[in-house]
Amino acid sequence: MRILKRLQAGYLLFFVACCLLHNAVPAQELPPVVIDALKRAGIPLNAAGAYVQEVGGSKMLIASNASIPFNPASTMKLVTSDAALELLGPTFTWKTQAYADGAQLGDVLQGNLIFKGSGDPKLVLENFWLFLRQIRARGIREIRGDLLLDRSIFEEGFYDPAVFDGDPLKAYNAGPDALLLNYKAFGFRFVPDEASGLVKILVDPPVAGYPVAAPRLSNGECGDWKGKLFAAFNGNGTSFGGTYSSSCGDKTWYVHPYQMTHTQYFAAVFRQLWNDLGGTFKGDVRSGVVPPGARLVGEWESPALPEVIRDINKYSNNVMARQLLLTIAADVFKLPANPERGARAIKSWLAGKGIDAPELTIENGSGLSRNERISAGTMGRMLVAAFQSPTMPEFISSMPLAGYDGTMRQRLKTRSVAGNAHIKTGSLNDVRAIAGYVQAASGKHYAVVCIINHRNAPAGQEAHDALLQWVYERG
Repeated sequence: MRILKRLQAGYLLFFVACCLLHNAVPAQELPPVVIDALKRAGIPLNAAGAYVQEVGGSKMLIASNASIPFNPASTMKLVTSDAALELLGPTFTWKTQAYADGAQLGDVLQGNLIFKGSGDPKLVLENFWLFLRQIRARGIREIRGDLLLDRSIFEEGFYDPAVFDGDPLKAYNAGPDALLLNYKAFGFRFVPDEASGLVKILVDPPVAGYPVAAPRLSNGECGDWKGKLFAAFNGNGTSFGGTYSSSCGDKTWYVHPYQMTHTQYFAAVFRQLWNDLGGTFKGDVRSGVVPPGARLVGEWESPALPEVIRDINKYSNNVMARQLLLTIAADVFKLPANPERGARAIKSWLAGKGIDAPELTIENGSGLSRNERISAGTMGRMLVAAFQSPTMPEFISSMPLAGYDGTMRQRLKTRSVAGNAHIKTGSLNDVRAIAGYVQAASGKHYAVVCIINHRNAPAGQEAHDALLQWVYERG
């Protein structure tokens, strides 16, 4: 009887050991389900870098090609936003100020009005309108001087909006600006009116002195409706010389008017809003600086940094991320900001946390770049360190929640990892990347990074989703 019991116990231990061996994945290697998904996608293993580590301990699950530099696409935003939270602080806000240079007689300013920017990424139309109301409330109605735009916190430099993908009209190709207004974008809404036989165009934001010529109304198929418009954009106006089909219904085209300078765009929006508020202004709009003796007549304070990085990470806002990198540079070096200074500040910050990142290349901090590079190991170690930071709650909540919101809202909805992973995604033509955190079924938290650089990278989503589910189940 004792021998039988010993044999039964031995068989039980053997069975458990076999199960553990079957389910275990040695550290450093990708799980079989991920390897199989990569094979189905035609992606070689050396084209993917992965790093998975328990954030509360030293348990390393995966470190595959972890020291090789990869293009991270938009997961680079995590580096920029984590650095911002720690270097700027979670209560940081941007302040845009208005100064009057000249005497105010009644409701007339006998001089210039000056706006001084600090790089606010979220100076959107409604906020700017409220800011102008502040100035009107100070009793200024007519401005009998010029409007000066002080952008001195950012270094002046040439910016080519076509350099990334040759499509400068894309809204994400707008360049940074210390007085960035409404992301420097236009929304052209096309409304066909069959009764009148015309196409109405509504421009958002509304602008003064910027004519827009509508296309002719047609009755054909909608198809490539943008191509049929024969759009012509320039700094002085827009014309649509083609046609727009009534079958398209209402559609909106968001455009970066790259032929307009930031000054021209700011001027067109300001003139319209100031007029709408009952103000009068007939002067010029030009660059300048706040002169000594000018008095403050208004100040707009942005939302706090955590709200801004939620927009950046959940919806992958490239324009805002560029602004954030330059804000870091300006704050750290107390000099006019440029991307090189921003990159230097972040590398120094990482080094101070004991994270050596010789491969790290930051061009604009948004990941909208062919040149930015980081290894999965560097990204993973940064995520592990961030989990121990006092700003951890703000950082994690800025990332999309798998299966629920942001760029992860349509992914893993039916899998058990849904709602248990905060993951930033990244995608370019030959890049697919994920980085963030998974709370496993065990209750443990893991930093997870997987970056694919290959011509078949767009087919890599299955492998990424398999990795997240595997970490949830086995972590």
